Amino acid sequence: MSSAQTVSKDLPYLRRYARALSGSQSSGDAYVAATLEALIKDPGLLGSGSHGKVALFRLFTKIWNSVAINEKTDPIGTSLPVERRLGHLTPRPRQAFLLVSVEGFSEDDAADIIEVDKQKLRSLVEEAGRELAAEIATDALIIEDETFIALDLEELMESLGHRVVGIARTHTEAVALAKAKRPGLILADIQLADGSSGLDAVNELLDTFEVPVIFITAYPERFLTGQRPEPAFLIAKPFQPATVSAVVSQALFFERNAARGQRRAS
Repeated sequence: MSSAQTVSKDLPYLRRYARALSGSQSSGDAYVAATLEALIKDPGLLGSGSHGKVALFRLFTKIWNSVAINEKTDPIGTSLPVERRLGHLTPRPRQAFLLVSVEGFSEDDAADIIEVDKQKLRSLVEEAGRELAAEIATDALIIEDETFIALDLEELMESLGHRVVGIARTHTEAVALAKAKRPGLILADIQLADGSSGLDAVNELLDTFEVPVIFITAYPERFLTGQRPEPAFLIAKPFQPATVSAVVSQALFFERNAARGQRRAS
């Protein structure tokens, strides 16, 4: 398989990782674009020491952690000084945790991507776990038409210290519950029982109030193209508890950072 074919095959997953790291579609896709631009200029950047997906993620990580890239292209899309923009970057413990828990890399491959040894990788993942445990609990709304999946999500969210304020199976139920309960986090399936769209329901809700949203779908690659407004936080079915925990933490991390920034600005 050629380098171009390898990159094309793995690109949706790099988009998912980049969006989870940055907290938005636009920022994540900008970093992915910077990675692809670097590859076009020098295809040899992938190297030959590891398989293609690991090499692609390793190159992305080098660009992600590069102050020079932030100074030149400012993928986050702000005019903040470099030291302020760096505050938006996800530190290595969360990078390590997302690589293992969301992207499913082995410890060896994740360590290769962020260029540490396996022992250091484990310590970073453990550090991220302590950060997760320190997250402030919030009220969560689940939009999911499959009963057992909804109950699994409810049990998992409660085990993480959050309170589930309702479970909706349709667009109409989701909008009504969200407006009544004003949750601090929404987990939404994309295809709902009545043929309606969880994506449409969330977009309607976001017109009235801001809330972090995590979408759950059996077909994540359909929403990782960058060709239209798409979810920043996306979990594939069937999901693992550690994946949900990691993505919930990232969503709340960015929401609370944004809230702090608004308070400082006012």
